[in-house]
Amino acid sequence: MSFKSSLIKTVIKWTPNTLIIWVANIILKGIGELKDFNFDLEARKAYTQLQLAGESETIEVWFEDFAIVSDEESYRLIVQKAQSNRLWLDNLLSRIVGKEWKIPVTAEIRPQVELIAELLKPESPKRENN
Repeated sequence: MSFKSSLIKTVIKWTPNTLIIWVANIILKGIGELKDFNFDLEARKAYTQLQLAGESETIEVWFEDFAIVSDEESYRLIVQKAQSNRLWLDNLLSRIVGKEWKIPVTAEIRPQVELIAELLKPESPKRENN
């Protein structure tokens, strides 16, 4: 792992969730409010709770085991597990889980995508000692 990606992992780990929620709510003004957020890069888990404007109940979404798979010419996102507290959203998530989704990469964003791919590369399977 490069120094740059190690530094970014540390920054992600140290960024307080309250700061992320505050910034997200500035962006989501008029659309909804982010109530809770948790992102664990090491465990590859993400959780979010969102209150959409005009809705009485929050929407919760969990993602697990996500990675960016890359080869010499392309990058693909894969999410192994995703669920929510809404049936319609679970049905939608079931259509993306376990599939590889190609990430369009232009020359301008290639360095950033390469860095993100390094951060989210699939974890190698653990070997058992015999």
